[in-house]
Amino acid sequence: MEVKQYTFKDFQSNQEVRWCPGCDDYVVLRAMQKALPEMGRNKEDFVFISGIGCSSRFPYYVDTYGMHTIHGRAAAIASGVKLANPNLSVWVATGDGDAMAIGGNHFIHLLRRNLNIKIILFNNEIYGLTKGQFSPTSLLGQKTKTSPYGNIQPPFNPGELAIGSSARFFARIGGNVPKEQTELFIQAEKFKGTALIEVLQNCVIFNDGCYTKYTDKEVKDDVQILLEHGKPMLFGKEKNKGLVLKGLKLEVVTLGENGVTEANILVHDAKESDPTMHLMLARLKYPLATGIIRAVEDATYEEVDATLEEKVKANAKFKTVDELFFSGETYEVK
Repeated sequence: MEVKQYTFKDFQSNQEVRWCPGCDDYVVLRAMQKALPEMGRNKEDFVFISGIGCSSRFPYYVDTYGMHTIHGRAAAIASGVKLANPNLSVWVATGDGDAMAIGGNHFIHLLRRNLNIKIILFNNEIYGLTKGQFSPTSLLGQKTKTSPYGNIQPPFNPGELAIGSSARFFARIGGNVPKEQTELFIQAEKFKGTALIEVLQNCVIFNDGCYTKYTDKEVKDDVQILLEHGKPMLFGKEKNKGLVLKGLKLEVVTLGENGVTEANILVHDAKESDPTMHLMLARLKYPLATGIIRAVEDATYEEVDATLEEKVKANAKFKTVDELFFSGETYEVK
């Protein structure tokens, strides 16, 4: 089938976008609308599915097929959609609460099963839509509507949780960098399997500035490392800092100091099947790892299921339901 040529305007719906002024959700929406025309698919091939939360309004604002479902169940419904029509490009828009609290069970099993589904995880470390309760990613000691004396529950690290759940693709990106988001969405679409993209999304009302120390334009080059497969792990405004492995920990070094050269710097291998280094990068606080941390090709659930189905059919004694019903000893009720 011939693929039509689109622009981002073709993916803008006629619905009024209703997020708080200044919310990073606007950035993610525009980045996605710019990415979709570059994915080599027709509009009718895309489906956006969400649960409940601010980010879950996403399907209304993208002019594709979509479903605004129930709290925590987006992953389950997306799985059904994908299995019913494997040719669709199925995307899940979800938040840290929707995905990892009430939807935690569905979330980890979607990653484990490796259906060819893409997940955008809007992580603002708070429940925004329901007015500021702590979420599974809220920091220890964080004061919220439901933790007025400080949160006492240790937070999930989405990357750590994902890799521990056998995720084959995990990426992380700031909520205020549309160009980088657009490229990540395109790469996720190309990846065969479940692709999780964590967006560090600021909530200007209930958790403003939660990622400023990483995403502020004045500091991000010195505190983030944008990973690229096959390239040295260098960062800093002058690209003069890098990562080396010291024992069982990653360590920051400066080029030119103590005889350190670029040859000493670790080279990122997103395609390494062993998740050890990817897990270390996902947990790293300084610099914060962004970009595609892990991208390991593997058989998808759909492929494995189809292979098994064909094998069972080939070896089946009965080819129809009628043959099964009327096999062996039968009798008629008069």
